[in-house]
Order: sequence, then C-alpha cells, then structure tokens
Amino acid sequence: MEILSSRILIRSADPDETTAFYRDVLKLAVYREFPGGTVFFFGGAFLEVSGRVNEPPSGATQLWLQVRDVDEVAEELEEHIIRPPKTESWGLREAWLLDPDGRSIVLVQVPDDHPLRVDSRR
Repeated sequence: MEILSSRILIRSADPDETTAFYRDVLKLAVYREFPGGTVFFFGGAFLEVSGRVNEPPSGATQLWLQVRDVDEVAEELEEHIIRPPKTESWGLREAWLLDPDGRSIVLVQVPDDHPLRVDSRR
C-alpha cells in the first residue's frame, strides 16, 4: 500500500463552534474550506472538521499536538486547560485540554534530552 496523503476527520455536535475552536483558539491555519467543512494544517497531516454527530466522541480518540513550549501554550490557552503542564514518568511534558465536543487534546513538549531527540545510533 502506498499512502499519498492523510487526514483526520472529526464530526461535531456543533461544527461551527468546533471549527471556531480549532481556527481561533488553537490558531490552526486553514488549508481548505468547502461547503460543510474546513480542513486545517495539522503538523504533518490535516484535520478536517465536517459533518454532524449527536453522540460525544469516544474517549479512545485523542489528538496529540507537539509544541515547542508547552508552558507557554498552556498559558495562552489557560481557560481551556483541564490539566496543567506536568512532566510525565516517560519524560514528556504534557498539558491537556478538551475541544467543544469533549475530545481530548494532549499538548506535548519533547525535552532536549528526551530519547525522541537523542540519536541512539553508534
């Protein structure tokens, strides 16, 4: 299988509110808009908000966003943060928030000395 592109699609009880959250609160850049949806740049992928759903999202779905400085971002998003920045036992610094539908968003900072940044090749 050859994957040419990828996109994460999310449905919302209120697509306009959710679109505003990702555009205006998280300040994701818009890649494309079309009748009934908006696609945002999302790191190496795209995040599309389109369609409507009446049930809340599954707790099994989380969005993981790596940022340069989680403390700075958490301060900017203070009113939306449900768990302030904390260094986890696995070494990543994380803060948590929820989107308007209750979907978990994990803000992650990879410290300079974390194994994800250290070249382990000999």
